[in-house]
Amino acid sequence: MNKILKSLLLMPLLALSVNAAATQYTEGEQYTKVNEQATKKQEVREYFSVYCGHCFKSEPLMHGIKKSLPKGVKFERNHVDFLRGASPKIQQMITKSTIVAEQLGNGDKLIGAVFNYIHVQRAVITSEKDLRNIFVLNGADGDKFDKLMKSFSVNSQAKSLKKNQDTMSGKRALTGVPAIFVNGKYRINSAKLDKNNFEQDYQNLVKYLLELDS
Repeated sequence: MNKILKSLLLMPLLALSVNAAATQYTEGEQYTKVNEQATKKQEVREYFSVYCGHCFKSEPLMHGIKKSLPKGVKFERNHVDFLRGASPKIQQMITKSTIVAEQLGNGDKLIGAVFNYIHVQRAVITSEKDLRNIFVLNGADGDKFDKLMKSFSVNSQAKSLKKNQDTMSGKRALTGVPAIFVNGKYRINSAKLDKNNFEQDYQNLVKYLLELDS
């Protein structure tokens, strides 16, 4: 009985918090609806490229968003291949390596190492061997890297990420990176967020958008 009473008392507070967020965030301002239908499972998807300087600088922000997500909501990283920093072939190879990094269970560190290789060391990735060396120097098993890069699972996921990229680009919803989409339905307009409390405002908006389709 006490649990029921507590739930009833909490309901007005929850409604108040949602309404307060609704007055703070407006479609067309802090976020844009890009699809009518949401993804089947709740997700936050980051479209990024290791050749993007803004993406490199946004890494701590993305890690914070990932940690702040409610239980059951997955943070998906979607590497793109349309930047001018390298050929599409090299960028697609890097896309595969980001999937391998996640499958090895150390995605943030290994993807971060690729970012550092390009933006801090000012080095150039010319082959899969370069990526393998980066991974091995950062604690990954070279043989596992080789096996995963050739695996059906990784190649299938890479095709799926490419399809996501092309779909959003075709809708003119994805025109640059970094870009964050919530439930495949809403794109965050980071330029409209509170610059004095940017990270917290970003996290609050993500949670608000997740609640819209929950």
